[in-house]
Amino acid sequence: MEMINVALPKGRLGEKVYDLFERAGYPCPSIREPNRKLIFENEEVGVRYFWVKPSDVAIYVERGAADIGVAGKDILLEYSPDVYELLDLGLGKCRMAVAAKVGFRENPASTLRVATKFSNIASAYYAEKCRDIDIIHLNGSIEIAPILGLSDVIVDIVETGKTLLENDLEPTETIVQISARLIANKSAYKFKNKEVLALKERLAELLEKQL
Repeated sequence: MEMINVALPKGRLGEKVYDLFERAGYPCPSIREPNRKLIFENEEVGVRYFWVKPSDVAIYVERGAADIGVAGKDILLEYSPDVYELLDLGLGKCRMAVAAKVGFRENPASTLRVATKFSNIASAYYAEKCRDIDIIHLNGSIEIAPILGLSDVIVDIVETGKTLLENDLEPTETIVQISARLIANKSAYKFKNKEVLALKERLAELLEKQL
């Protein structure tokens, strides 16, 4: 039996993803044990899991260190990795949105200053609208940018909108809905096609039953 290497995102989302894989028939009991290990395998069912930073999953898959993995749609849109997107797992649902200070009125005649971690998503969105923008790439605490006058708006992931509200900001436009996706390495999809498709089908059936 060919082993399938699976890159799981560390954290809450990864735990939910592993639950899904386990229920689909790909358990690995050692992953539940209290330890600091990063790699776990179950030869009986032909699966090897490893934990990686969520934003790195697509890199491991694209470069073949993992056959499949689970990455947020935001990562796939921002970095455009050369992978196959196989299935929407419906986990980690949120949205990519534009937000601004409450009451902000945009001046179409001036360049819009946009603070974001997601420069490519923001650029593509505003390019479609033929809007002249100035991207300010930040790595954290994006919400502060409009408050301190660094930017006019932000482009960021919004789950409940509570953080925005607490900082006197409000979402003004939704760019795209985000959720966790099952992705595959192109070579693994070809050479381990039977195993990869079997896993994908089991997950799809499980998700179908949950609806």
